[in-house]
Order: sequence, then structure tokens, then C-alpha cells
Amino acid sequence: MDPAERKAQFGEAGVDARRYAPAAARNRDPLLEALRGALPAEGAVLEVASGSGEHAIHFAAALPGLTWQPSDPDEGARASIDAWARESGLPNLRSALALDAAGWPWPLAAADAILCVNMIHIAPWSATLGLLRGARALLGPGAPLVLYGPYLRAGVPTAPGNLAFDAQLRGRDPSWGLRELEKVEAAAEGFALDRVVEMPANNLTVIFRRQPAR
Repeated sequence: MDPAERKAQFGEAGVDARRYAPAAARNRDPLLEALRGALPAEGAVLEVASGSGEHAIHFAAALPGLTWQPSDPDEGARASIDAWARESGLPNLRSALALDAAGWPWPLAAADAILCVNMIHIAPWSATLGLLRGARALLGPGAPLVLYGPYLRAGVPTAPGNLAFDAQLRGRDPSWGLRELEKVEAAAEGFALDRVVEMPANNLTVIFRRQPAR
């Protein structure tokens, strides 16, 4: 590999910063199908908490009419996202933004859709509230806020694996854990719940739509 090729793949530091998340490889295709029915055909999608960047690459490649804006508060994650992006060469994939869902203001003014995968249960509740606040500020009427991950639901038995996962998360950090979907919906001021899509491995894709201002 000549220096130019190495720089293109590994960046200025010459180190491969790409991260790999096994869950991303498992859920990306079912999630893509759910997104096809939720996202607009064109416009800008902000992905909050993009992690390794593998989802961003997959979705940007499959949905070329959309401009994909990944983000993450973690510097290493952003380096991974940008390393994957350099390798892909996708013209509709932007560089990762430093964005903390719980913080404000966010480093962009508008989006046509927002996606957040597997963040809400691995973050304090303040991150969920910040995500909803940011989505209210950035999205126009009818625009989707799409959430993916495991949830607790009233009247629906929780899978044993999800209960064990919840206990594991709370053992790591008492502020983490699976959220009650009804509590998230109640906090989603300015949004209406469009639909909930059952996903593999006891996960859900939850689609909210921004309501017109009253």
C-alpha cells in the first residue's frame, strides 16, 4: 500500500481507527427495512450516538437520496466513523459531529429525520430528555424521530434475556437500564407515536412524528 492509499484508509495518524460492533452487523438489515418505511426519500438524517459508524455506512450506501450525518460524544467513536467513511468513499456521508444528546445547543440547526440506535438504555435518563429536546428543535412537522433498542412495555411480558440485560446495565451504572416505552412517549412533547415495529432479538423500532406547533 503506497502512502496515499494508506492515508486514504487510515487517516493522518496512519492507524486504523475502525471499530466493530457485532450487534450492528446483526441488526442493520432488519433496521434498514424499518427505516425504508419511516424516512423521507430525500433530505438530511442526523444519527445520534452513531457508535462505531457501521450503521451509518450501511444506511448511507442503501439510501443514496439521503445525506447521512453521524455523530457521537466519544472521540474514539468519531474517529471510527470517519475511518469507515474514508474507506467507503460515500458522497452522501458527512464527517462525524461531536454531539452529546444531553447537552445543548447541538452543532447543527435542522434535520429532516433523526435516528438513535441503542443509546437510551446505555445512558442516563437525561440523555433521553436531551434527545427529545434536540429533536423538537431540529425537526419540522411530520418529520420522524426513530428510536431502536429494547424497551419495557406495560402489559407485554419482558423477555428473560432483556430482564437479564437490564439487571446487568443497572449493575454497571444505576442510571442506565431499559426504559418504559410509555415513559418515553410521555416525555416526547411535540411528537406523536406513529408506530412500533417488532424487531429480532426482542428489540423495537419506535417511530415518532413531529407535530405542528400549536
